[in-house]
Amino acid sequence: MNNSWLIENARWIDPSVGLDRVGRLLIQDGRFAGLDCRDGDLPKGIQHIDARGLIGGPGFVDLGTIFGEPGREEDETLTTGLHSALAGGFTSIAMSSSTEPPIDSAASVQFVLQKAARASLAKLYPLGCVSKERKGEELAEIGSLVESGVVALSDAPRSIDNTALMRRALEYCSMFDRPLLAHPEVMSLSRGGVMHEDMTQLVLGLPPMPAEAEDLATARDLRLVEATGGRLHLLSISTSGSVDLCRGARGRHLPFTAGIYIANAHMLDEQLKSFDANCKINPPMRSASHIAACLAGLADGTIDIISSGHRPCSLEKKMQELDAAPFGMVSLETTLGQVVTHLIRPGVLDWSAAFAKLSLNPAKLLGIDAGSLAPGKPADLVLIDPDQSWTVDAPAMKTKAYNTPLQGTELHGMVIASFVDGERRYKKGD
Repeated sequence: MNNSWLIENARWIDPSVGLDRVGRLLIQDGRFAGLDCRDGDLPKGIQHIDARGLIGGPGFVDLGTIFGEPGREEDETLTTGLHSALAGGFTSIAMSSSTEPPIDSAASVQFVLQKAARASLAKLYPLGCVSKERKGEELAEIGSLVESGVVALSDAPRSIDNTALMRRALEYCSMFDRPLLAHPEVMSLSRGGVMHEDMTQLVLGLPPMPAEAEDLATARDLRLVEATGGRLHLLSISTSGSVDLCRGARGRHLPFTAGIYIANAHMLDEQLKSFDANCKINPPMRSASHIAACLAGLADGTIDIISSGHRPCSLEKKMQELDAAPFGMVSLETTLGQVVTHLIRPGVLDWSAAFAKLSLNPAKLLGIDAGSLAPGKPADLVLIDPDQSWTVDAPAMKTKAYNTPLQGTELHGMVIASFVDGERRYKKGD
């Protein structure tokens, strides 16, 4: 397939070099070849795209994405998940280790890598388990997992309650120069909970998930980073307490980053008044004061990374009472729309900051060759219509599951095309 393109008249944004201007981008042999090339330098047979009115930038990189395969193919297969990623502008996926069996051996790493290679869609980077079988009892074979190709270690969406194990894991990850991606939650405080603990929860009479469960885990993990020097990424902070703790830790120059799932940047716990199981997510939807703190953290750089929080669940699993239904919502295809609608349009972030949090920063954390339009870099990019409004139609999405509370919601900002290694692997309407 010809993977040489000239994309003209787009507004190109690349926070890695401070780029934000209109130009013509040349892609040659699957790599970026620079902006504003002369006509005489164009190779024969090049494909042209007039991207007037569109924004172009490095493809998004998602952290901790949950797919079902292997073990829960009724929720999502690798193929449907990677299709969904491209439709959302994600060209690289760091896939959760929470499969069945979990990714805690070299064989399980090779299985998902080979399946993803055959699919030839978005790039997949597996995360390896911190603990054997994700039980939180003893360390997995971290060295073997690193040799097999994992880019980071994580038991998420399960938290690591065992503090001694967490300390040793940070030390081992430091030895192999890999980050540990943690879901901060003290399970003894939140186990059995359904929603954020506050007045709304009391009125509804649903089991609580107090903010303190996250705050205490965040404080512990940051202190362990200070003690060990290990690299930590907090995948999913959602409380004002966690934001304050991370902001304070910045001043101590600790080797950590903080992320947020896009739902926790705008979805209020009051949505649970519908008793819709699609609103049951973890971290839970919080109150307005916590969301305001998270927005401030996004604006001032305390929160470095925005992730989708994609966690597909089959219809049958979600069609249960709230206590029994699993956590999770699909969000790869709605993340951009949520970012534009709730962060960019209100002025919380500009486009350059959004690309940094969706692309550059997660790529740097994982140490993968992505997140930049610089010449010689792999041509992984997304083209976006920033003004296009659209209505979420869950059954029409590429994902196999369609458990989302956003059904029927109007969002702004649409992915028009996604390129991987110079190949256009998604085009809106195809």
